[in-house]
Amino acid sequence: MIQVASPAAVRSIMRRHNISCRKSLGQNFLVDLNIIQKILDSAELTLDDLVLEIGPGLGALTAQAAQSAGKVLAVEVDRGLLPVLAETLEGAGNVEVIEGDALKTDFDRLAGEKTGGLFGSGGKKYKLIANLPYYITSPLLMHLLMNRFNFSVAIVMVQREVAERLAAGPGAKQYGALSVAVQYFTESKILFKVPRTVFFPAPEVDSAVVRLSQRALPAVSVRDEKTFFKLVRAAFGRRRKTLLNSLDGSGLGPDKATWLKVLQRCGIDASRRGETLALAEFACLTGAYLDFCAGL
Repeated sequence: MIQVASPAAVRSIMRRHNISCRKSLGQNFLVDLNIIQKILDSAELTLDDLVLEIGPGLGALTAQAAQSAGKVLAVEVDRGLLPVLAETLEGAGNVEVIEGDALKTDFDRLAGEKTGGLFGSGGKKYKLIANLPYYITSPLLMHLLMNRFNFSVAIVMVQREVAERLAAGPGAKQYGALSVAVQYFTESKILFKVPRTVFFPAPEVDSAVVRLSQRALPAVSVRDEKTFFKLVRAAFGRRRKTLLNSLDGSGLGPDKATWLKVLQRCGIDASRRGETLALAEFACLTGAYLDFCAGL
């Protein structure tokens, strides 16, 4: 395998393959071995682990993961990087690069197909690692969570402000629908910050690495998950409005007087804003809403 975790190595590879960083894909390649090792240490890899990497880029993180994990499956959307990865990962017999869009990938099916059913749905849990560009972070996390893919932990590098959103609690400026979804399905923790200087080319903002450990059961019990998340989106849909006005304008059915009764049943002040509600309050809101819709 070729060592690619340095600016000089990246420049050399890009010249040799006549490629450039694609801004449309948010490509900024990690070139610091210390950060790479900290990411992998956080994943606590063993030879029994299957690792799914999203966006291997030039293979710097992939190559190091291959030294600790039993097998690494790397999903790369940029076809132009496949020849590069074939070169940089040459000799790594436990790595397989798959061309594909992570937003459309069934990770359980992929894990099952590549391990004879040992991992994936109905099998053992795998581990996810990723350096996520900003434009894909929210939709990809929702894809991973809402499909309930069978991963035990995801170690993801995201923009620092996104990391703060994932860990934010009720009342915080960064708290939003993504915060609720992440905390509903996982235990999230910001592990460490990553300066922009360890990327090539350097992005305009700093990053952070976050660990998402999948819960055995969601953080709160809800009667209907689809309704729960519809109400979450409605509550955050118009942040400047009160919760009552946000729900009333959501198009979810009840008139304003009924919404007021729903909130009163849960002991929620109608003048509060959506970003002040904890997960348990959203769960109560879901149950009361379903009761009123059923005429109870």
